[in-house]
Amino acid sequence: MTATPKPFSSARILMETEAQAILAAAQRIDAMLPSAVELIRSRPGKLIVTGIGKSGHLARQLAATLQSTGTPAVFLHPTEANHGDLGICQPGDVVLMISKSGATAELLQLIPSLRHFNAAFIGILGNVNSPLAREMDVVLDGSVPREADPEGFMPSSSSAVALAIGHALAVALMQSRGFTARDFAHLHAGGQLGRSLKMTVADVMHSGEEVAWVASNDSLKTVVIALSRRPLGAACVLSADGHMEGLITDGDVRRAFEAHDDIRDLRAADVMTRKPLSIGPGALLNEALLVMEDRPSQISVLPVVDEAGKCHGLLRLHDIYRPSLNED
Repeated sequence: MTATPKPFSSARILMETEAQAILAAAQRIDAMLPSAVELIRSRPGKLIVTGIGKSGHLARQLAATLQSTGTPAVFLHPTEANHGDLGICQPGDVVLMISKSGATAELLQLIPSLRHFNAAFIGILGNVNSPLAREMDVVLDGSVPREADPEGFMPSSSSAVALAIGHALAVALMQSRGFTARDFAHLHAGGQLGRSLKMTVADVMHSGEEVAWVASNDSLKTVVIALSRRPLGAACVLSADGHMEGLITDGDVRRAFEAHDDIRDLRAADVMTRKPLSIGPGALLNEALLVMEDRPSQISVLPVVDEAGKCHGLLRLHDIYRPSLNED
């Protein structure tokens, strides 16, 4: 067996080491996370996230994550702050500082100016016994035993842990506010994510004459003709009162041809899938996406069935990703 090249082995070890560092941080998070959430919720201002270097990039990302999950937040560059950007500050703000060393000079120099605004301070710090830690109201422990790269100087584990703690804070704030998927959709009006969180199955499904409707006693030939005329990938097998009895996909038809030399006597009931997976018309597209994709074998078409068992149409995976011509 060929040995794994050293660079690729190191890459795997790095990821495993980062994962272990995050797991260790998770064991510590319960001690101080509630205090951080309570402090942010108790103050009337916004959350200012700051850091410099690699921690500054993390701070920018976390500010964006917090904004999108219902916590008013902005990024403040600590150097630019002393050249006019302190104008974004107001009394009652909370400042979240990110630092691996806990001794970042630019952050320490910023604290007196921020105290002028009666700011409160939370730190995601790699050293809980550092100068910055002594200035914080709440410290979230971001320390790691060592960095994960072979030489131990790249901020790999420490960056991964700081980002994970920031995400944990964002989720805790979401839950404390009762922030829901629909709230999230209001803040993500554009793009696929916003579309899947604000639109329902009924908004994009195919119904009426667009769908191949058949009865359980219809011949397989009738089913094939219906599928050819309405090529959505499946035919809905309904009872006389419109209730769902089964689903016949293009694959079901192919398998029937493979299994039978003579298909003339086959009926819809012989090849249909009884009690297929379905989705309600009022479900969000994101819910339908989970039903169709979060499984070992992806589903490309899904019947739309209400609580009473009546079938309203078909939803294709393609419909979730493609904007409808009827959308504004």
